[in-house]
Amino acid sequence: MPTLIGPIVQRRRRTTAGFAVALVVALLVWIFDGHYRFFDMVIYHDAIRWWVNGGDLYAYAAPVRGELGFTYPPIAALLLMPVTTVSAAKAGWVLAGAGVAALAATLSVLAGRLGWSRRSALVVALPLALATEPVRQTLGLGQVNLLLFALVTVDLIVLGRAGSRWTGVGVGIATAIKLTPGLFIAYLLVTRQWRAAATATATVALLTGAGVLLFPAESAQYFGDLMWQTGRVGPAAAVANQSLAGLLARVGASGWWFALVLVALVVGLHRARLAHAGGDEVTALTLVGLTANLVSPMSWTHHLVFLPVAVLVLADRALRERDPLPGLGAALVYLVCVVSPIWLVPAGATGAAAQIAANSFVVTMVALIALLRVAPFSA
Repeated sequence: MPTLIGPIVQRRRRTTAGFAVALVVALLVWIFDGHYRFFDMVIYHDAIRWWVNGGDLYAYAAPVRGELGFTYPPIAALLLMPVTTVSAAKAGWVLAGAGVAALAATLSVLAGRLGWSRRSALVVALPLALATEPVRQTLGLGQVNLLLFALVTVDLIVLGRAGSRWTGVGVGIATAIKLTPGLFIAYLLVTRQWRAAATATATVALLTGAGVLLFPAESAQYFGDLMWQTGRVGPAAAVANQSLAGLLARVGASGWWFALVLVALVVGLHRARLAHAGGDEVTALTLVGLTANLVSPMSWTHHLVFLPVAVLVLADRALRERDPLPGLGAALVYLVCVVSPIWLVPAGATGAAAQIAANSFVVTMVALIALLRVAPFSA
């Protein structure tokens, strides 16, 4: 009899646990749906549909949404065209599902590179990552950042480590869609990964060239004019813009932008090169990703997808070396990512505390780029 009772109890426990997880997921989805409305996906969906029906892709202005329109190269519009076959809401949910899957796959890859179990990535790291500002904003707005994040990470860690001749394709695709990942090509150059850099560059050229051939008018409009109008997507001083340009605009020191960008590029790429030389590819990619966010004129909080990876790097260092200091750093960075102090600043506040809170992500990224350890690594 005891041999029969044991399996029954175990099945009941698994059923109860499964039911509890389903209830929690349903509750979170309900809360998510009540708070977010796939703001950006609605714009992209309607702009591309407008374009398909004969309108000017970049002339579309979303009603009651601040007159915002499509902000990516024509090839991105082509790749996103399937979203017009369903409603914007359905497209948003499909993209959110794909984003969660991409995040799970990426965390699994990162965990494996750090020597952690894949189960740890899915059971522990994934729920923690979903609670962070960059991830929840990406999913809620209907953005593609997690897909690009997966492309770059899998490309450079999985294919790169295997010595695949296709290394660089993922970086190239991500760069052709959204220009910021182009800094990873610079990283490949400074680390003398010549073939991967050439492959990434050729992929960008191929996709961009295809866009020019297929949509010459839109390409001329985008690359000749709109790409340089950074204010088209919003004011630099907007609190959600957590780049160096955003910080300087908020404190009234925009004249320092070029000099500080050069410093950030030199320091970020140099330290990424050191991490790569020491075999710590996860830290290297984290440094490049954070540097790209700092130097971009516009880095909305949903762009900062490498911040949760920094938490993973710090936590790994704390566990590996039994050192509480990086563990404290991981906790502080994670707290910033979850609480997101930028939204807690009262309108019109000008004190030092308000400025730190309003620029908390910028300050965090600067500290990580300067202080993240690049010691030799062995998984």
